[in-house]
Formats: sequence, C-alpha cells, structure tokens
Amino acid sequence: MALWTPDPTFYPSPRDAATAPAERLAYVAAFDRRAERPDAMAVVDTDPASPGYGKVVGWTDLPNTGDELHHFGWNACSSALCPYAPHPHVERRYLVVPGLRSSRIYILDTKDRISPEIVKVIEPEELARRAGYSRPHTVHCGPEGLYVSALGGADGQEGPGGIAVLDHLSFEVLGRWERDRGPQYLAYDFWWHINHDVLVTSEWGTPSMIENGVVGELLLGRQYGHKLHFWDLRKRRHVQEVDLGDQYQMALELRPAHDPTRTYGFAGVVISVEDLSASVWTWFQEDGRWQARKVIDIPAEPADPEDLPDLLKPFGAVPPLITDIDLSVDDRRLYVSCWGTGEIKQYDVSDPFTPVEIGSLRIGGIARTQAHPAAPDVPLRGGPQMVEVSRDGRRVYLTNSLYGAWDDQFYPEGVGAWMAKIDAGTFAFDERFFPHGDDFRGLRPHQVRLQGGDASSDSYCYP
Repeated sequence: MALWTPDPTFYPSPRDAATAPAERLAYVAAFDRRAERPDAMAVVDTDPASPGYGKVVGWTDLPNTGDELHHFGWNACSSALCPYAPHPHVERRYLVVPGLRSSRIYILDTKDRISPEIVKVIEPEELARRAGYSRPHTVHCGPEGLYVSALGGADGQEGPGGIAVLDHLSFEVLGRWERDRGPQYLAYDFWWHINHDVLVTSEWGTPSMIENGVVGELLLGRQYGHKLHFWDLRKRRHVQEVDLGDQYQMALELRPAHDPTRTYGFAGVVISVEDLSASVWTWFQEDGRWQARKVIDIPAEPADPEDLPDLLKPFGAVPPLITDIDLSVDDRRLYVSCWGTGEIKQYDVSDPFTPVEIGSLRIGGIARTQAHPAAPDVPLRGGPQMVEVSRDGRRVYLTNSLYGAWDDQFYPEGVGAWMAKIDAGTFAFDERFFPHGDDFRGLRPHQVRLQGGDASSDSYCYP
C-alpha cells in the first residue's frame, strides 16, 4: 500500500483538484430493502467515449444480508498531504463501506479491477467494544486516520452517537474520537476546517428514532436533531453548540468551504414542523463565536391529498425534504436535493450569505412522478436524493433512495431504482446516462463516490 511518491489523485489545493482528469467510474452503494439478498457495490461507467457509458459494468455482492449500505468513503484522500499529520505514501485505493443497519464495515479494494474485492470486514462487536458505537454512517479520510460517524451507542438503539477512528493502513478500530463531548448526544454528519483545527457535527436521531421510519410524535414534539456542534479538532473537545431552533428538525448534511483559508459552510435542514418548508443555513464565526444563519428557504408545495401518502394526507402538501446538499470544489455552486418534491436546485453561492438560485430540474417526486427525458413514458418514484459533484464541477450525479423505512413511508408504492447525470453548465439531464430499474438487480441505489475523488470526499490544506 506504500508509495514512493504521493498518489496522483491527492491534490494540495482545491484549485489543483478542479483541473484533475475526469472520473471514468462511479461507485454506487445499493441495498435490498427486504434484507433477503446481500447488498452490493455497483460500478457505473462514466466515460462518454466508452461503449459501456451509463451502464452498470461492475458489481460486488457483500457476504451478508441486512447491512443497508448508506454512506461510504475513501481510505485516503488529499488531506494526506496536510503538513501537521502527513501520510502521503498511502493511496486512494480502498472504499470504506458501513452498513447503517448492521453496524458492519466493509473494506473494498478497487485497484486494478472494475468490480471491487472485499478484503476486510469489521464486525459490529469490534466497533462497539473498541469505540462504544453502533450504526456507522459517514466516512471521511482525515488527519491521522479514518473518521467514521455513528448514530448509536454500543447497545445499538440509543446514544450518544459520535465518531470512531480507524487506522488508515490496517483498518483496525482505534477507539472513540471524542475526549470531551460536552452536551452533544445526537449525531449524523461531520466535517472540518482542517487548517483551523475545527470540526463540525450535525444531528439526526438515535437508531430507535429512525430505524422504523419517521416517528410522528417525535417530529411534532421537536425531538429530532436541530443543532450544530463545534469542536477543537486537535484536542477532541466540544467547544460550542448552535441551536437552529427546535422547529427546524433534522439538521443533516454539512458542506464546509473547500478553500482552507475560509471558515464557513452550509448545513441542510430536512423540515420545519411549522410550515413543512426546508432550509439551508450558513455557519460562520463572528466575534469569536460560531453562528448560523438561514440563507435558503424552500416552501412546501400544495397537492391533492389523494396523491399523497398517509403520512402527508392531513397536510395537503408535499414538503421539499432537503436530504442532501453538495458544494462544488471551487465553492461557487451549491446543489440542493428536494427528495419530496422531486427537484434538484442549483445555487450560485459565491457570496455564501446571499445564495442565488440559477437552475432547477424535476425528476420523480411524491406527487409529480416526473420522468427522465431518456424515458419520458416511465413515471419515476423517489426523487433526487444523494447528489455528488465531479472535481471539476462540470457533472452532477443523482440517486433516488433515501433510507429503507423512510422510502416506504413517503413512497409507499416503492421508489424503484434510478441514477441520473446532469451537465452543470447547461443544467440539463444527460439523456445518454440513465441506469435504472433492472440495471440495479432489484436493489436501491444510494450514495455515489467518483473514481479519484469528488466534491464531498476530500479536504485540502493549501489554498
């Protein structure tokens, strides 16, 4: 695994990353909702010059059932070049793939093969024993190791959730990251301002709050996460919490500025219990304190109750449900997935405090079932969910499944399976790229990672 020179997919700065060669493969986590078949890693050809373009060309079945693959990441990335914790002789080779429901973590080798090979399995007992966590969720390659957020404590049902650290060579679980967690209890996403020794975390809920779907009493009781937490990255100590307001339920995805000299970022909030709207917030530091300001507000859309699932019939409206956001590597474009209404929005965020909407596309949606232009007669369920942007900012990839139990509540007729690609310049769907239906062999596609890295996989230490 050691190299004499740094991996060529490691870039000192976001500017260097934006000039990198285009990806030729996309890795897509896909899961079986009924837990009767193994989940899998699908590999999709993204090279427009290839005869296999837009098709699933690789496939790796996992050895177990019931994992529910969710978010995953690379073992190493551009943060390996950071000067205070360098490890430049590793390579971006392995996918670290957690099962959100099983608490199992798979290590998949992608080198010199289309279909990745499973080389290690971390069982849930090891994660619980060594770190005290369960339900691993998000993976980031960072200073001194691999960081994996987890929603639950060792019992697999309640909290506190937090972050486990894995060795980036052996993939052994080293232990819990937090030395002093302060008031933090709920967990979800995390990211950092690596040059400023700042880590940021967000909140969803404990496993018992999410694994059987949205619990109406908890949502209306404002019990899901609504805070951001700021930490001293080097000291592993909680510094400050910022409460967005308990009406803003489920503060999930975090996307910090890629420019390592800046200390702002964006957080997506799934829903307001006051009006079913969704929102995006900018966090920033002012007068020595962290703050957050709502900068994007997306209202619910009225709909005929007959077109709505039971969960939404009393409201007569479709909530946008912001379930993912992604920031281009140049920090100029923010993409916002509205999984409920079936809309993907593009914003100019050159000024992070005054985003300007510059593009919108519809596909799927609870009430609309908008088709893809490549198959205009095929109504689609699900909506833009996971969104991933290429390093050069020119391509945007979407998949449509959120989380099994929640899919079933909002799309009771099923979400199907599809993946789409958008040209960021024209903001139009690529009609040649639409793997869907049987292409995913009956599984539901979730997160996408791009060969060589993407807009949400790397952090940089040089401007």
